[in-house]
Amino acid sequence: MRKVLVSGAAFAATCVSAVAVPMAAQATTPGPSPTPSVSAPTGTPGTDAPTTGSPGSGSPGSQTPGTGSPSGTPSTGAADGEPQAGGVTTDGVVRAKAVMVTPRLPRSATYAYGPSASQRVDAYWRPSAAGNAKTGRTARAQGATRPGVLIVHGGYWLSGSKDSWKYFARKLSDAGYVVLAANYRLAPKAQWPAQRNDALAALTFMKKHAATWNLDPDRIVVLGSSSGGQLATQIGTHGTGTDLVRGVVALSPPNNPFLAYKDGAAADASARQRKLRRAVVGLVHCAPGSVDATPAAAGCWKRVEDADSTTHASAGDAPMLLMHATGDFVPVTQSQGLASALRAAGVQVRVQTVRGDLHASDMLNVPGVTPEILRWIKAHTKARP
Repeated sequence: MRKVLVSGAAFAATCVSAVAVPMAAQATTPGPSPTPSVSAPTGTPGTDAPTTGSPGSGSPGSQTPGTGSPSGTPSTGAADGEPQAGGVTTDGVVRAKAVMVTPRLPRSATYAYGPSASQRVDAYWRPSAAGNAKTGRTARAQGATRPGVLIVHGGYWLSGSKDSWKYFARKLSDAGYVVLAANYRLAPKAQWPAQRNDALAALTFMKKHAATWNLDPDRIVVLGSSSGGQLATQIGTHGTGTDLVRGVVALSPPNNPFLAYKDGAAADASARQRKLRRAVVGLVHCAPGSVDATPAAAGCWKRVEDADSTTHASAGDAPMLLMHATGDFVPVTQSQGLASALRAAGVQVRVQTVRGDLHASDMLNVPGVTPEILRWIKAHTKARP
């Protein structure tokens, strides 16, 4: 940190803030300069080479043909909006002005992992001292690669954005993680299982291009909130979950959409529970309360059951930390059933409640919750011998 001499009653105040600058004003941005005229890539989601755009914009940028990874030289100038020293005299003394210094923000960029405008991820990372994007293999061999966190946002499967997690992503980056925050196709336009397919495709993309961010693809945890928490538990129970991720942290996950549908019909249901009920209908494109034997009803039940993470629980699934608040409109019962199924299969799982009428990321503001989550992620992303 720069040291500044202060004379008389004047003093220098140092303000450290890692979350005060919007993403569009990042100090360094990897990849080529955005080219608005370049169309989104085509192909199978999760297999495209990285395509960068303006961070947070979702618009694709140019790509170096044949490289399969971002290219270009990141800018190294100061971030826009970063306070600069003022009132400096020729003798190097600041007079009567406070000085605010912000630390260098993590590198960040937006990538396309599929052809849809919704299939975008924001990446946040800090270069390793032992390597960078161009020397990823060397850095990995030296054990300098970093663990990673994939963040999946909430919003009833109907709305929400990866942008809402940029500040927490920077906190994770400061803690030594490579972080990718993903958008995905939303209901009702996109029918289940499009949302799960996108979350899995984002994870595949993250692993395929791990060297770009100096990431260890074998040390990734997925963190999701609300509907994003349900997608996180779907990843953790997909096939043999530990083949995909080291663990799952889910905040207020509606793991059983049919239970949420029923809760929303209760006489004392809150407005948010009624909205979640309607969201389930939008997600699966049907009302799962039907009991007729028509093919349409059978297809509806199949999608509802598939969206229930409990039905996928099996041996080898990823360890999980499932958190709800005592006054959460997505009650802890949404995770207790999944936890029972996972424990029966021999999978480590912890269900925890936090006091208050909170939901999802609101719990991060409760003293002790964020440090506990960070400890859990650290424990499950340790390098293996």
